[in-house]
Amino acid sequence: MAQPDPVYPLIKRWAQINYHMQGDAQEKAFAQLAGDVDQLATARAGDARVLTWQGIILASQARAKGGLGALGLAKQARAALERAIEIDPRGDDGSAYVTLGTLYAKVPGWPVSFGDEEKAERLLKKAVEIRPQGIDTLYFYADFLHEQGRDAAALEYAQRADAAPGRPGREASDAGLREEIRRLLGELRQG
Repeated sequence: MAQPDPVYPLIKRWAQINYHMQGDAQEKAFAQLAGDVDQLATARAGDARVLTWQGIILASQARAKGGLGALGLAKQARAALERAIEIDPRGDDGSAYVTLGTLYAKVPGWPVSFGDEEKAERLLKKAVEIRPQGIDTLYFYADFLHEQGRDAAALEYAQRADAAPGRPGREASDAGLREEIRRLLGELRQG
């Protein structure tokens, strides 16, 4: 009999928190989820998928917290994601690269933190290379391109993301992501 996927319940909770909560409630829920994934990561230290999701959850918690107080969480997320990629260079089908690239794009650069737009782009391109039809890989690269003012390329990737198939077992997060894609497409078409 196959063992149940220990990450799947965390993914479902992450989607609920990420797309349906806001403010303090979201920040507290991410903190609790981060504690739960930390326990799993301790028990399964060599599991790249667990480490990828630890990084995703910590990065999401950092985003919810915001400000300079979130930089410690962003650094923890980076470490988990880098370790996941070290173990599995395909990075959970590109998910580790997407989140790591987005971290490099969103956090401040030196001397405050590790932000680096060139590194962000390399990581996001690697994610698209690994999964060229991935709804998340395409969206986050499109979002990065838009933030860089490269709207023609951003529109191309956003349209590809909008047409990308959903991921089995990820219906809730894909529904939230599709809303983000449509928001981005609206911005790009108006601009």
